[in-house]
Amino acid sequence: MEKNILVALPVTPAQRAALEQSVPSFRFRFTTAETATAGDVLWADAILGNVPVELIRQNRHLEWFQSNFAGPDAYLAPGVLPGNCMITNATGAYGLAISEWMLAMWLGLLKDLFLYRDRQNRQEWDAIDRPVRSVAGSRVVCVGLGDIGSCFARRAHALGAEVVGVRRTVHPGVPCPAYCLRVVDQAHMDDELAEADLVALSLPGTAQTAHMFDAARLARCKHGAILINVGRGTAVDSDALAEAVHSGQLFAAALDVTDPEPLPPGHPLWREPNVLITPHISGRFSLPKTLDNIVGIFVHNLRRYAAGQRPDNLVDPTARYVSGGHRLTCE
Repeated sequence: MEKNILVALPVTPAQRAALEQSVPSFRFRFTTAETATAGDVLWADAILGNVPVELIRQNRHLEWFQSNFAGPDAYLAPGVLPGNCMITNATGAYGLAISEWMLAMWLGLLKDLFLYRDRQNRQEWDAIDRPVRSVAGSRVVCVGLGDIGSCFARRAHALGAEVVGVRRTVHPGVPCPAYCLRVVDQAHMDDELAEADLVALSLPGTAQTAHMFDAARLARCKHGAILINVGRGTAVDSDALAEAVHSGQLFAAALDVTDPEPLPPGHPLWREPNVLITPHISGRFSLPKTLDNIVGIFVHNLRRYAAGQRPDNLVDPTARYVSGGHRLTCE
């Protein structure tokens, strides 16, 4: 069987060789998402990499699209991909990079390090007159316990925090992970928020998660808690979050995603000294291991594709995430 495989990622020579050797009978073409042409896309039977939507929608014979994101939201819209096109994502690739970003933000906020950086920029040698906090003994609620949430939960537990996981559903008979005190379903989330020193969100962007953390839910959080969001910005009402931090209901927030995105100039979140914002970069490829992981997922699924087997990390277009089957873990 011969297939045309378009790889639209900035792969290294070693990664290119690994892909070409995975199924020698396949034909490979290498480009990047930015330089891919309509000809490249129309040539392909399968594509790895988030080529522009306006190009990929022209290919009506595409059999398989492997996103290099965990959430391929733009490609799930009706008409973008052929109806029988398999969609797989990069779940498992980003846990290491993003969980370390979360840990860095959490520690920096607990120890006022970002406020001291502000003082350094002003050449001020002044101590901040308030107690700092500790990871050890903190209660952490991880809302979303997929690859990213689980990676962060393990790190928080290793540093002495008490971790509670929140899943959409909890299946009887599935054991609680060793790094969690317990795992609850979303119907019991509010009870856990009232005790949480840190609320860590790694949720997909779905109708069910849109503004899950609105003003009412933020008010149910423990007074002085920290909120971290690395999933989708739409899970949090940005205006309500700004007010919650400004009023002191929340101590701080660290956001790699916002709603809208990018966050517009003049939004009150920009002005809060205890809000940290990065432009959706906690994953990407700045950590080389992330790209290794993505290529590893594609190599694994290429072999399954060549054998006529169901790929892993298969996305349910309705649920908008991997809701069944096998998820890969690369850490």
